[in-house]
Amino acid sequence: MAYREFTDSGLSRRGLLRGGAYLAGGSMLASLPFGSALFAHDVSEAWPHLSAEIEKYLSEKKLANAIAALGWKQDPHAHSVGGGTLALSGSTKADLNSLYRIYSMTKPITGMVAMQLISEGKMALDQPLSDILPAFAQMQVQKEYDGAISEDNLEPAKSPITIRQLLTHTSGLGYQIIQQGALKDEYYRLGLAPGQVSRMPIPGIPTIEPAESLELFADRLATVPLVYQPGTKWSYSVGLDLMGRVIEVASGMAFDEFLRTQIFEPAGMTSTWFSVPQSELGRFTTNYGILNGTPMPMDPAKASIYLDEPPFPFGGAGLVSSPRDYDRFLKMLLGYGMIEGKRVIGELAVRVGTSDILPETATTEGTWIEGQGFGAGGRVTDGSYGWGGAAGTVAFVNYKAGLRANLMTQYMPSEAYPIHEGFPKAVAADLAAMQGAGA
Repeated sequence: MAYREFTDSGLSRRGLLRGGAYLAGGSMLASLPFGSALFAHDVSEAWPHLSAEIEKYLSEKKLANAIAALGWKQDPHAHSVGGGTLALSGSTKADLNSLYRIYSMTKPITGMVAMQLISEGKMALDQPLSDILPAFAQMQVQKEYDGAISEDNLEPAKSPITIRQLLTHTSGLGYQIIQQGALKDEYYRLGLAPGQVSRMPIPGIPTIEPAESLELFADRLATVPLVYQPGTKWSYSVGLDLMGRVIEVASGMAFDEFLRTQIFEPAGMTSTWFSVPQSELGRFTTNYGILNGTPMPMDPAKASIYLDEPPFPFGGAGLVSSPRDYDRFLKMLLGYGMIEGKRVIGELAVRVGTSDILPETATTEGTWIEGQGFGAGGRVTDGSYGWGGAAGTVAFVNYKAGLRANLMTQYMPSEAYPIHEGFPKAVAADLAAMQGAGA
């Protein structure tokens, strides 16, 4: 099977969709010069819009820190804009090696691992999930979205969940951070909360006993109704967390071990973990909750829940990483699976995974990604692929410009500040200025 799966699976080659504020400006980026020459002078001066955006947050003490890492194509070094300290009350400077909770920026990593297994023929893009996890063979679907979990509000799934649907949030699975009412209660009752925030109680976030393993998480999830018929609508979900279990079964290796040996070590990502080693505590940031515009410590580094081993590796929201490490992941994507002469992921796996692989039957109308595409765990728009995290982090690659970019900071909820939209807009504005100066 191997690479033939990508051409025989009915993959739509509609191209990268236009529009959307997120990762905007791709058409303008195509004619920019490549290489590291643009970084030959002071980096902050080279990126004035981005620098001003970050400085505003830091000077007003809305954030303890914000570090942007930027690089061109396979330029060996990431270059930074920003600063601050690991905590508002501290003096240790944040830099490219500081550690951040990246939450949903874990999803593109899990997605690319899945694409590699597809390229190796160990599973297929349009393969039914139940071939790998039989418990998902007979799923029930809510007739009324987020309605009651009762016989009169349930009907059988009209088609099986597929691997493609898990990767693109079109499987019909729910999410405890999205659903309301009975379904949300059921997710919490079964410990289906694939992420962690703090050891301390957080108002509005129930304290639950999470599932103790990926296998148990998957088995319990199979008993919960879907919110949509599979393949009909984009709906943010636990699909990439479930993919962790799929990867375990398909590869025959524990999910976290697979990531470590197949992605992190080959790509030189030496600072990416599901829990922070005690020896690395000195570069770990504090996470803040924004209360009436004021940041309050909600997960102090020295008492962080990320110092504990998680109940299972959360493939959708569980990793801690550094700006430098995530830049290496992005650099590998820009190299279509290659980094510094080493192949980590197959070229076609990356090309397909960073393209629009939404099912033809799925609508995005009224969703976060309306008018855009979606790849393996990340948004696709006008030459760019990327995603953000719940604590303000955001990252993308733009293939037209040969640019890799990520911004790391720590605050929740992410919508408290417009950083997810503001970061790519500021980058696009600076790139436009560079283009104009070189015209």
